[in-house]
Amino acid sequence: MTEQPYDEAASSQEEAPVDGAPETPEEAAAEPAAPEGPSLEEQLAERTADVQRVQAEFINYKRRVEDDRVRAVETGKQKVLAELLTVLDDLGRAEEHGELTGGFKAVADQLRSTLAKFDLVSFGEVGEPFDPNLHEAVFHAGEDPNVEVQSIAQVMRTGYRVGDRVLRPAVVGVVDPGVAAAATEQPTTDD
Repeated sequence: MTEQPYDEAASSQEEAPVDGAPETPEEAAAEPAAPEGPSLEEQLAERTADVQRVQAEFINYKRRVEDDRVRAVETGKQKVLAELLTVLDDLGRAEEHGELTGGFKAVADQLRSTLAKFDLVSFGEVGEPFDPNLHEAVFHAGEDPNVEVQSIAQVMRTGYRVGDRVLRPAVVGVVDPGVAAAATEQPTTDD
C-alpha cells in the first residue's frame, strides 16, 4: 500500500468554517442580520440636506459675483469720469473767457450731454447752502446780511458726483449770515 502525502491545504479546507460564517444553511437563516447603518430614508434626508446646502451656497456665490460685477463696472465708470473732470474744468474756463465758440462749443456741449447720460452732475453754485459733505471751504468771506444760512460766496472749482458718490468736492469760499439775518431768526417771547 502506498502512502499518500499529507496535504495541509486540503485538510484546512475540511476543518471548521471561516470565523463567523454559519456552518449550514439552516444556521445562516437562524442568525439575525447585522445592523447595516442608517436606513435609506435617513440617507436620503442627509443627501437632500447636503444638496440644499450646496445649492444655497451656490446661489449666494452667484449673488456675490453679480454684486462684484456691478461694483466693478461702477468703479470703472467713475474712474473714467474722474479723469474727464479736468477736461470739463478747461472747457468751463474757456467758456468764461469767451474762447469756446463755433465747432468747439458744439463739441463741448456734446461732451457735457454724453457725460450727463452717465449721471455725472455738477454742483457748487454761488448762493447754495454750504454742505461740508459736498463742498471744501478754503476761505471765509465774512458775513452777509442777505443770506440766512452759511452759503457759498465764490466757487474756485466745480464739484461733481455720480448718483450719491462725490467724485470731487467743490472748492468754495463761504459767507456766514449777517447780524440782521441772525436777529430775524431768533424768536421773541412775550412774558
